[in-house]
Amino acid sequence: MNITGRVTKDAKVSTLSDSRQVVNFSVAINESYKNKKGDRVEQTTFFECAYWISPRVAEWLTKGTVVELTGMVSARAWTGNDGEPRAGLNFNTSNIKLHGGGKKSEGAQAVKTGQGEDKKVTAKEPEDDIPF
Repeated sequence: MNITGRVTKDAKVSTLSDSRQVVNFSVAINESYKNKKGDRVEQTTFFECAYWISPRVAEWLTKGTVVELTGMVSARAWTGNDGEPRAGLNFNTSNIKLHGGGKKSEGAQAVKTGQGEDKKVTAKEPEDDIPF
């Protein structure tokens, strides 16, 4: 599955007890449409994302950056502290393409994947026709 949206806050790198590292960040996707009455409806969907391949990509995942992600989506449900049911969406990201707009969107950077190969992460200015 592919999604495109804006990073909502700077990414964080977490180290697990087995020394693996994961980059956690969230993405908002804005959609608008007209309902049956002809009124414009704005809808935002949030995804909590995880990227396991390289922690170095976190420096590029800053608030406001437009990203195109490839991966798998899953739903989660829990009961909040107030006793109310809650739900959210997770996105396990396998590929990230930067489209710019964040704090560090000045150029391209090669990122080590930790598996002996380089991945090219390219940042470019957002296109004018992006709706958000």
